[in-house]
Amino acid sequence: MIKIIKYLFQSIIIYFFFIIGKIIGIKLGRSLFGYLFKKFGPLFKSKKIIKKNLENLKNFTEEEKKNIIFKMWESYGIVFIEYIFLNKFHREKDLINIEGKEILDDIIKSNKPAIFVSGHFSNFELMSLSMTKSGLKLATIYRPLNNFFLNPFMEYLRRKFVCQNQIKKGVSGVREAIDFVKKNYSIALMVDQRVSEGERINFFGKPALTTTLPAQIAIKYDLPIIPVFIKRDKDNSFTIRFFKKIVHTDFKDKLELTLRLNQIIEQLIVENPHEWIWTHNRWKS
Repeated sequence: MIKIIKYLFQSIIIYFFFIIGKIIGIKLGRSLFGYLFKKFGPLFKSKKIIKKNLENLKNFTEEEKKNIIFKMWESYGIVFIEYIFLNKFHREKDLINIEGKEILDDIIKSNKPAIFVSGHFSNFELMSLSMTKSGLKLATIYRPLNNFFLNPFMEYLRRKFVCQNQIKKGVSGVREAIDFVKKNYSIALMVDQRVSEGERINFFGKPALTTTLPAQIAIKYDLPIIPVFIKRDKDNSFTIRFFKKIVHTDFKDKLELTLRLNQIIEQLIVENPHEWIWTHNRWKS
């Protein structure tokens, strides 16, 4: 009962914020909620977890790490309010720049599926949005929100503006993903968060529970894996980068392949640390 009341209270506040954001518009909304998250975000998330996670950035000074935290919360707030403007990103063409588009186009032309992997960088929803807008047959794997008052609205936004085919994370989701692959749909998923059913694979030099699902599907169905990255540009447009495909036959097993994916995510985090979400307990046992 306490949890229900807590979720209800949270959802009322968040829906209220969404209404405010819709009224004042995306430009002012970014400024307002970027500021609010910088100011109040640290009160709701463990500073110890963030600080401990940042210890993995070996070549950054303490001052640089403080700046990363500051900018991360601002990015968090901006992305938060952008959810109610996903229709704008879906509609307008000049807000998202794509690097390596020929890699995406090759998959579309081949009419054969691929596995797209990434992490929670910047407004990560825009990666799948751009792929579906480009004509790719795609299904995305997502983790439902714990708050069941909010989750239906988030699922609605994702299905309407990001990707119609949403697969809920879990055992049944794996079966559903395989069904989509058999229908020549590509699969997109995030591989940067802890999963209880994962394998302990090095991430920034420390064992971290990591999903091996991309490697398993790639090996079983002979599919390429394509890393994707997104970053926010200074004018609040975005650049999405598609990397060259990774072929599973270059690796001895799923663990070696998954380690390579972790290394790619590491490189991308180091490249743009303030737009990654440092609040998750990634290295929890």
